[in-house]
Amino acid sequence: MSEKFIIHGGKPLKGEIEVRGAKNAAFPILTASLLTKEECEISNLPLIEDVFRMIEILKGMGSEISWIGERTIRIKNSNINPLKIREDLVCLLRGSILFFGPLLARFGKIKFPKPGGCIIGARPITTHLDGFRQLGIKVKKKGKNYLMQCSGHESGKVILNEFSVTATENLMLFASLMPNKIVLKGADGDYQVQELAKFLKKMGVKIKGEGTHEIIIIGSKKLKGVKHKLVNDPIEAGTFILTAACTKGDVLVKNAEVRFLELPLKKLKDFGIPYKIIGNSVRVLPWKKLIIDKIQSLPYPGIPSDLQSAFGVLSTQAEGSTLIHDPLYEGRLKYLEELNKMGAEIYFADPHRAIVNGPTKLYGRELNSFDLRGGAALIIAGLCAKGKTVINNIYQVDRGYEKIEERLQKLGADIKRVKD
Repeated sequence: MSEKFIIHGGKPLKGEIEVRGAKNAAFPILTASLLTKEECEISNLPLIEDVFRMIEILKGMGSEISWIGERTIRIKNSNINPLKIREDLVCLLRGSILFFGPLLARFGKIKFPKPGGCIIGARPITTHLDGFRQLGIKVKKKGKNYLMQCSGHESGKVILNEFSVTATENLMLFASLMPNKIVLKGADGDYQVQELAKFLKKMGVKIKGEGTHEIIIIGSKKLKGVKHKLVNDPIEAGTFILTAACTKGDVLVKNAEVRFLELPLKKLKDFGIPYKIIGNSVRVLPWKKLIIDKIQSLPYPGIPSDLQSAFGVLSTQAEGSTLIHDPLYEGRLKYLEELNKMGAEIYFADPHRAIVNGPTKLYGRELNSFDLRGGAALIIAGLCAKGKTVINNIYQVDRGYEKIEERLQKLGADIKRVKD
């Protein structure tokens, strides 16, 4: 049975909200556990649909997984059969692409279906495949599956075609079981990559350059099991910071990992949003005047594409015109069509760019959530809007935000989950 959110907005949020573990860092850490037959322990996992799916895929292949705490699992991959991969789950989850690297490194050859994910535009995996081919991996497409096989001479240099987080992670995972030096050029440096490097180093991999665009990896044929606590989610922190800003609230966002949010926070200050950094928390304060000239999402350390939609909602409340530009995904701006239904004045230049004229009053409407981050943006819009907002297809939001309505209720939000 599907569910929806009903929101009565128009009032500032107040209080404290705590950030959970990082969804996009959980994926590579979970798949990295496949690189060893020894036991690993992973804590601070967010209790969200996408993480549960990854765990189901692992269990389907033979992973022994037990929950030893509310957010902590113990995992042992001594008897894995990649032929038992759950195709139905892989086709729903983009993060499942991160099984390529560790399974190929461990077994020498794999047969894997094409991963799915959010409808945010064309998301080809050519950068992944090209990177593996540069290392001498034989890659074939057969029907819906990819057949990949090691040649036995995997070493050297990979030049990535784009700053792809998952391609960088996939190649790091593969290189970790290779005793030769592998250099990744054009690598992404975002928090997920840095977190994966931290985990792999604990296992016994030598890594230099994480956080930059050139990463050097010297792996080992045998890696050890480790304990690891996931970093808190910078995207969730950014979402809550922007939610507070959009409602002119007074909110303390705890465990915000501000080191990964330096440019988004600078931009907020430039736009007129007052805030205070208190340790690893951010207190957002009500603003008096808001002017936003441009929001452009770019690879780290730029504004993350995953936060662009929340910035887009904020721009409807700014004076004058704001250019929204997401060069990465042509489907990321779908949520703006829903904002227009609420009274926003937004014009599309092309699939990657739009002009938002403001400020405009938003009014509650029935809306559809097309993807994870767009769905979160519609929640923010509903909290800003006058009247009743209904958001359908909230499963998309549940994929990335743990019990978001309960956490927002503690800030005074009038939001509830109902079954259709």
